[in-house]
Amino acid sequence: MNIPSQVRLIDVGPRDGLQNEKQPVPAAVKIELVQRLQAAGLKEIEVTSYVSPKWVPQMADNHEVMAGIARQAGVRYSVLTPNLKGYEAAVPDRPDEIVVFGAASEAFSQKNINCSIAESIERFAPVVAAAKAAGIAVRGAMSCTVGCPYEGDIAPSRVEYLAGLMKGIGVERVDVADTIGVGTPRKVQAAIEATLQHFGIDHISGHFHDTYGQALSNTLAALELGVWNFQSSVAGLGGCPYAKGATGNVATEDVVYLLHGMGIETGIDLDKLVDAGQFISGHLGRPSGSRVARALIAKRAG
Repeated sequence: MNIPSQVRLIDVGPRDGLQNEKQPVPAAVKIELVQRLQAAGLKEIEVTSYVSPKWVPQMADNHEVMAGIARQAGVRYSVLTPNLKGYEAAVPDRPDEIVVFGAASEAFSQKNINCSIAESIERFAPVVAAAKAAGIAVRGAMSCTVGCPYEGDIAPSRVEYLAGLMKGIGVERVDVADTIGVGTPRKVQAAIEATLQHFGIDHISGHFHDTYGQALSNTLAALELGVWNFQSSVAGLGGCPYAKGATGNVATEDVVYLLHGMGIETGIDLDKLVDAGQFISGHLGRPSGSRVARALIAKRAG
């Protein structure tokens, strides 16, 4: 086992977490959430996306949110750009990193963006080239790396294929994402090992959903391979509109509790993180999706 002594988390709550919320979340609330996350010690935050407001109305305030953040030195602010038009819209807002995406499942790619995996990556080639020319970092989100709602299990060879395509267009680092939360530790390790054929361990992150309660087990499995970068979502916000019943990303609070319990440094203040989760959960009018947060809040009340 090659467990790292330090882990860096990317909180995707403001973007991935909120994008499918039916109720509108005002820009001021999103800005406050980002402020609270960075105050808690998060060094990477996925803030918003530049998609058509017709498809994702929740992200229509992207310019306002990016303009409203009081940026902190040493914090990386990333945004999702689905195409060149989205990238061009994002550039004036000075993101530190753009995120492009692809699926390891052909069926998911067709249902999600109406094209094959290879075509989806070809579409991103000019986006990646433009970003790199502008000195903007590029991350590739690889979805459905262990399971797909349409195809079922995904073979590691499909993950390797997608990772190779991403590497080929110049993507600098990739997320191995269990988009629908069906993965178990050995399957997740196989997906990471397939990705290692094209990317070094320092350029791979884990992104696990908790649909079947496996996200923390899968995090530990990734840690055992030496992965030290993970995505999570404060208060367990989020889901997947294309995967029926898929719950949110693993809660950042739960991952931090696990890591701190293992003696792994994160630079994150868990109490402040719980407060950030309480803030957004209060706005959404429901309890936090983090079991750690609920336990600590009950302890405080007691």
